[in-house]
Amino acid sequence: MRADHASYACGAALGFLGDLALGDPRRGHPVAAFGRAAAAAERRLWRDHRGHGALHTAVCAGGAALGAALLTRTVRALAGPRAPQIALTAAATWAVLGGTTLRREARAVGDALAAGDLHTARERLPHLCGRDPQALDGQQMARAVVESVAENTSDAVVGALVWGAVGGVPGLIGFRAVNTLDAMVGHKSPRYRRFGWAAARLDDAAGWPGARLTAALATLAGPDPRGAWRAWRRDGRRHPSPNAGPVEASFAGALGVRLGGTLAYGGRVEHRPVLNAGGRAVQTADIDRAVRLSRRVGALALLTSIAARTVVGNRSAGRNGWAQPIHRPVPGNERASR
Repeated sequence: MRADHASYACGAALGFLGDLALGDPRRGHPVAAFGRAAAAAERRLWRDHRGHGALHTAVCAGGAALGAALLTRTVRALAGPRAPQIALTAAATWAVLGGTTLRREARAVGDALAAGDLHTARERLPHLCGRDPQALDGQQMARAVVESVAENTSDAVVGALVWGAVGGVPGLIGFRAVNTLDAMVGHKSPRYRRFGWAAARLDDAAGWPGARLTAALATLAGPDPRGAWRAWRRDGRRHPSPNAGPVEASFAGALGVRLGGTLAYGGRVEHRPVLNAGGRAVQTADIDRAVRLSRRVGALALLTSIAARTVVGNRSAGRNGWAQPIHRPVPGNERASR
């Protein structure tokens, strides 16, 4: 295995474990710092025009990816052990993943619903999604949580790992920057309908491979693979989001529940198609089942991303004529040996 791919594998695994153990910090999160910088840029660049929104997206997402690329190149230039590369990858992976916090918030709402405490459940629901909790009863909140767990498993875990496999640390950081911008300006409010268009379209493109991998892994790892596959194939394209559709449909089929339908979001009512119409209504207990499925999907996505990066790296090594080296390079002279 090529040195930088081995470093990525170790770093990604450590960062994934760091997210499992620590989750997101309550203060000082790097993604929050990026959000503040993007908000400052928005104040200077905002116009009710798609071109200004595209410029804002390029400056923020492009700047984040470029900064990560420069930092990666600097770390690679360091002589000696590969520990700095591993540490950088681990830190970046931990910073962009949000699986543990997603599952923690989902279970908090689930626990409140199980206790019959709708007030607390309504207070916690906005941590997961932007729906109006006052318009939802207990069953509708449970459905909203399951849908959010499914969609955010793709956005907060699998999608980032996919782009990490493709582009290393710059891929991780760039994907999270795009996803964060979409959350900030990508919705269809009067202020952002045009300004946020570029961020929303770029997020759709960046999220496409991760959403399909999430749906595939949910199908493989869920309790009903056949039901997940049927729902994904039948209903995945019916959702207004090209990426949320396959993910939510596969989770619905895997868990045997119905998702979609009427919801209140951003001050408006939407009537979305029902996903897995033959399933039963979501119950509070399904939140924990969705959380467990999300955890399995995340672990499989880590293994898949590491395997994919290793295979691509080995093939590239073979084309460049240094596959199957006769001897290991002398420690500290790795660059000279290539």
